[in-house]
Amino acid sequence: MTYAGDRAIYDADGHIMELPTHLRDFADPDIRDQIPLTSYSASSVTEEEVAVLVGQGGKHSDEHLNHLRSLGDGLIAQSKEIQALGAFDGRHRSQALDMLGFKKQIIFSTLSARAPFSTKLSTRVKYGAVRAHTRAMTAFCGDDERLMGMACISLDDPDLAVQELEFALQSGMGGIWVPHRICGDKSPGHPDFDAFWARLAESGVPFLIHIGGSDYHIDPAWFNNGKPLPKDAFDGGENVRALDYSVLHHAAERFISAMVLSGVFERHRKLRGAAVELGASWVPSFLKILDNTVHAFSRVQPELASMSRKPSEQITEQMGFTAFPFEDVGSLIAHSNAELYMFASDYPHIEGGKDPLGSFDAFLANHSACTLDNFYVNNFRRVFGV
Repeated sequence: MTYAGDRAIYDADGHIMELPTHLRDFADPDIRDQIPLTSYSASSVTEEEVAVLVGQGGKHSDEHLNHLRSLGDGLIAQSKEIQALGAFDGRHRSQALDMLGFKKQIIFSTLSARAPFSTKLSTRVKYGAVRAHTRAMTAFCGDDERLMGMACISLDDPDLAVQELEFALQSGMGGIWVPHRICGDKSPGHPDFDAFWARLAESGVPFLIHIGGSDYHIDPAWFNNGKPLPKDAFDGGENVRALDYSVLHHAAERFISAMVLSGVFERHRKLRGAAVELGASWVPSFLKILDNTVHAFSRVQPELASMSRKPSEQITEQMGFTAFPFEDVGSLIAHSNAELYMFASDYPHIEGGKDPLGSFDAFLANHSACTLDNFYVNNFRRVFGV
């Protein structure tokens, strides 16, 4: 019996746990040494763990792998972080997916996105890292059609972004992760990015924003309250503390607002996108705020008055959102609609919990079979073109 049982489940959030040379192994020779090594220094994964794996040739021991395979439908509860089945080996991830029973799984990087999204690396090295990241994701996902790799593409240079988008599409990437911050010195709604959004809309491949696509650590001064620095809730890879989490969605709201109010979704009706691992409790109120914004400012901004759909309608038709397993997704649906939300396991991150299906099922217990189908299947298929 798989973890999903006989149910159709589509997973909108899975991860690689990269080894140190994850990007360098796929980088062009002239920039290889300039790309930073992947480091777990600020996570629950210890450098000793990584060193052991590197010493074993970048492999788990046969004994460890056999133990993980023996877990059966308990894999998701016990197989976590860099010690998980399929953490960094695509063949083993296929075995994990056999045990989980998910029809599809989105695959993000965990820490190697820092280089493609860097604001400090030179343009040449940064976009070299973008290309290396796409190659690495292709290598991890390429032998299993259930695994949908997410490319990382910086928008800081619009022309290079389109160039790397073409490479990612040709490589078979299932989505394009973009940083949800200012793009160089421009809004994502600037006309310079229209070629990027138009190409995505034409391709049917969505854009994604995800934790790590902007700085989720707020100014340390906010923690200076006379008390010891609190711990991360899960001691997990993102190292997000309570105060960080409480405002995690602000950057996502700014990015999506800039897209909507600049008319990106109106100009590109076939464009699809998703906000992943950024929580979803903020979504119902966010839709109301955007609708109210357009109503209030239409008099002074004619482009808002000319919109054919409310922002809430644009987002419902063209985006999806993943909730954390501790968020009451049933209540979120009741306060918005059932077309917005998607299941996500976050495998193998510890933040995904030991039984995400059980958590979400409990919150959806009083909802219809149609609503459950939307959450576990249909919304994913709409966003990702499956």
